[in-house]
Order: sequence, then structure tokens, then C-alpha cells
Amino acid sequence: MKAITIAKTIVAILLAAGGGIAPAVFASKSNLARADASPRVIEISAKKFEFTPSEITLKKGQPVILRVTSTDRVHGFTSRQLNFDTDIAVGKPAEVSVTPDTAGDFMVICDHYCGTGHGNMKMKVSVVE
Repeated sequence: MKAITIAKTIVAILLAAGGGIAPAVFASKSNLARADASPRVIEISAKKFEFTPSEITLKKGQPVILRVTSTDRVHGFTSRQLNFDTDIAVGKPAEVSVTPDTAGDFMVICDHYCGTGHGNMKMKVSVVE
């Protein structure tokens, strides 16, 4: 009799524990899915007369973070078509969140005069379907 009671108790405990473990496992998988869905970060460097890389490709509808660092002076980082405009101070990375909604090629420019080559300080952003 006692063995059956102990067995039933163990089964009851296991079932109860299983009910508590399963939601935790699903919650963990859900958190992992959200972590995978976090925006991709693209590192960009700015210095007199150039952005590096000079071209990037983004997917339409996919959020990204552009992390821009200046190595020499304050620069601007602006694209009217992609709807952002920020300043980049030396040693203080600026983060720009972008979710492109239109495919095409767009220009990012420095809008802070930085010398005679300033007009060529551009970066091409290609947005693909």
C-alpha cells in the first residue's frame, strides 16, 4: 500500500513540476526569439572627407542600428530620404535606428563643414527588397 501511495505522490510531483518547467522552457525560447529579432548593428567610422564603409546594404522593413564614430572632429550624419540627422562627436559613438520602408539607393552626407573635401563626404545606402 505504501509503495503505491509513494509512487502516486512521485507521479503527482513530476506532473506538477512538468507543468512548472514547461512554461519556463517556452518563456526561454520566446526570449531567445526576441534576442534574435534585435536589430543588426552596423559600425561606421567618420573622418575628414569619408565614411567607412562607403556603401552599405539594408533590407526593406528590417530595423538596423547605425553606430557611427568620429575619429578626428565633429561630423554630421544625415539622410533626408531615410529620415535621420545626427551629430557625431569625437570618441562618442552616435546610434541611429533605421527601418527602411522604400527600396532604392540613398545618400548619407556629412552636414558639418570639415574642410575642402567636405562635399565628397558621402555614404551610399542601398535598400533591397
